[in-house]
Amino acid sequence: MGADIVSEAVDVVVVGGGPAGMSAATRAARAGLHTVLIDEQGAVGGQIYRNIVQASAHRKEILGVDYMAGATIVDAFAASGARHVAGASVWQVTRERAVNYLQDGKVRTFDARAVILASGALERPFPIPGWTLPGVLTAGAAQILLKAAGEVPTAPPVLAGCGPLLYLLGWQYVRAGVPIRALVDTTRQEDRWRATRHVLSALRAWPFLKKGLQLIRTLREAGVPFFEAADDLRVESQTGADGVRRAAALSFSTHGRPQRIKADVILLHQGVVPNTQFTHALRASHRWDDAQLCFTPIVNAWGELDVKGIFVAGDGAGIGGAQAAAEQGTLAGLGVAAQLGAIDEATRDTEAASHRRALASVMRIRPFLDSLYRPRDTNRIPANDTVICRCEEVTAGELRKFVDLGCTGPNQAKSFGRCGMGPCQGRMCGLTVTEVIADARRVSPAAVGYFRIRPPIKPLTLGELAGD
Repeated sequence: MGADIVSEAVDVVVVGGGPAGMSAATRAARAGLHTVLIDEQGAVGGQIYRNIVQASAHRKEILGVDYMAGATIVDAFAASGARHVAGASVWQVTRERAVNYLQDGKVRTFDARAVILASGALERPFPIPGWTLPGVLTAGAAQILLKAAGEVPTAPPVLAGCGPLLYLLGWQYVRAGVPIRALVDTTRQEDRWRATRHVLSALRAWPFLKKGLQLIRTLREAGVPFFEAADDLRVESQTGADGVRRAAALSFSTHGRPQRIKADVILLHQGVVPNTQFTHALRASHRWDDAQLCFTPIVNAWGELDVKGIFVAGDGAGIGGAQAAAEQGTLAGLGVAAQLGAIDEATRDTEAASHRRALASVMRIRPFLDSLYRPRDTNRIPANDTVICRCEEVTAGELRKFVDLGCTGPNQAKSFGRCGMGPCQGRMCGLTVTEVIADARRVSPAAVGYFRIRPPIKPLTLGELAGD
């Protein structure tokens, strides 16, 4: 590396400024540890509370009370004494707890005694025919535009897929005065029956159920057309005068009846999954979670990986939502504080008890949601003509041909066809590649594994790396 790369020794580095990261940094700093929180955004908040510091009163009203609840976490972080390094992109975390990041074109390093990864979640890939067309976005991306800049679609959108975020975004659009062309839900009756196994636990989390019913009622009262049990989703295209193919309609079927809705903007969503890029790059142990259909890192009760001194908090360790992430962040902060000798184990355990109870309470709804909104196989494991790796334009059919030629896993798929080697480093296609190979080989995703992630996790130039 270049001679002018700056290295600084600190006690704790927290990567990610969402509810988990802020809570973790707050508790570690309160213990008297020299704590640094690094985040790509210019202000804390993460994806859930994005732009909450600068958001206008009108935008906060549109986004709702759950969004505004993040202000309490932000205020606690601001008062904690933790240092905030904003606009910084972490491109490597080593097993020796060196955190390398890029800020203002310069590479810098923190050498930490402990690291807490709070990198949150990614939207699950939704590879259907036409999903790469202009005019097709994820619901999460659309919500980021709303939170960050107050931007909404200029044409009435179609919201398609499954999961709470789809209904939340629709509810927020209604409050913002955005007309919605339709809400197309892939949830079927068999999903509802499967979820009934967890209904008693869900009833104990009745505030979450009440919120969900309120979202649906608002959408119905606004006259949003609903289509349920949607199948065979496909985005149709048209070529404009400029020669560019764009989204023109969403076609699908409901109960065997074909449907077609014209739309220039189509927002897709079928849940979120942990962002495991850092934990995979660290070669930490992971397991396949069949309830959430994703890989999750294996952690102990405080969020520590099997890599000494590196912890995970929030959705990066398994999807639980904002409230769960905040509790997990505090628990990770307590675990780090005790490990570094800033507090004793008795203090840690006594304080942790209330946070564990709160975490258990907010997690009661999770099995119900995971069962109800389990993405359909056909929407995760697409037909041959569907592009799965957007960066390298690899189709599911090409990947299956690789398997026929002897490809056994995602890392070999890179050699066969560069799948996962584009700018996103497998973020958009990783789970799809694993499941397509597993389906073709007739084995479990656990037997197939995930991409071998290598730094840089985020792009940087050779000049930046060399300190030029």
